[in-house]
Amino acid sequence: MISILDQDFTQFTPFLEDLSPSKLFILVDENTHEYCLPLLLANLETDIPFEIIEIEAGEDLKTIETAIQLWEILSEFEADRKSLIINLGGGVITDLGGFVASTYKRGIKFINMPTTLLAMCDASIGGKTGIDHQFLKNIVGTFATAEHIFVYPGFLRTLPFTELRSGFAEMLKHGLIADEKHWSDLIGIEDLTPENIFPFVETSMKIKQNVVEKDFKEQNIRKTLNFGHTIGHALESLFLQKGKPIPHGEAVALGMICETQLSYLENFISEESATSIIENIRKFYPYISIDDFSTEEIIALMKNDKKNSKGEISFSLLSGIGSCKFDCSVSEKNISYALHFYQNLS
Repeated sequence: MISILDQDFTQFTPFLEDLSPSKLFILVDENTHEYCLPLLLANLETDIPFEIIEIEAGEDLKTIETAIQLWEILSEFEADRKSLIINLGGGVITDLGGFVASTYKRGIKFINMPTTLLAMCDASIGGKTGIDHQFLKNIVGTFATAEHIFVYPGFLRTLPFTELRSGFAEMLKHGLIADEKHWSDLIGIEDLTPENIFPFVETSMKIKQNVVEKDFKEQNIRKTLNFGHTIGHALESLFLQKGKPIPHGEAVALGMICETQLSYLENFISEESATSIIENIRKFYPYISIDDFSTEEIIALMKNDKKNSKGEISFSLLSGIGSCKFDCSVSEKNISYALHFYQNLS
């Protein structure tokens, strides 16, 4: 399911030959076209015909309009049900490419080749595909599993620091919800560099993969992966709506701070634990002001979250470092307290 590639992509071409697709479609954005595609093509030793499809980079392109364009391109190139899409990019590419593949002609195969830390540790794993609609994150999507995920560590060196830091938030989340040692290892990193981070990437990938294998359709334990995302997604959507998008990982880091405080307010963890967790998250992430948004509009967006049921906001909250509770209904008063707590950190 997941392979770490060497410099020559040794495992990649034999896997393609075994799949024997009728045609390859390599989906990239403008950044991965420049920095990652040349390396893939240099190691793509196959006679299978292929086409390269490029889209602009950015979360604001992860929409139904882009999906329609991609369906039309696949149709124009006469893609059949034995075609294969290779999603070469970050979370937007793997989410969008997976969604397009899972819906075109009722589903064609796809491979994820994540190029960002966020995509390696999170977005490419687990079979969730999706697009945003009316500024709501991943509100339309499918469950569809990639044929394989190929991870090349060298792609991390192509990332700007903000992208590296964005992906690191999901790694911190994995430690907090499932593995205290992983959390301890990560907060011990002094400089966020590809060389310092990559030794821990595979652990994060395995944590997510193990959770997904237990609960593919997110009926129970997979919900723990949403820690930090209920508040984080709402704020990410609001910033996107204002035309001032923030990196997904920074929204998640903000959300984890608020939801850690919420875990304390709901008496799941001690104040001492909450303070320690929040201080360690803040070591890596700048403060992002949310003063432009009212508590009411943040809560209103959270009520639209796809994880909710019966009109109640559903949270996954920490019960310790390395453990997490899901399906937690909390009072709006405590949500408001957690948001105000964050604002007072400035």
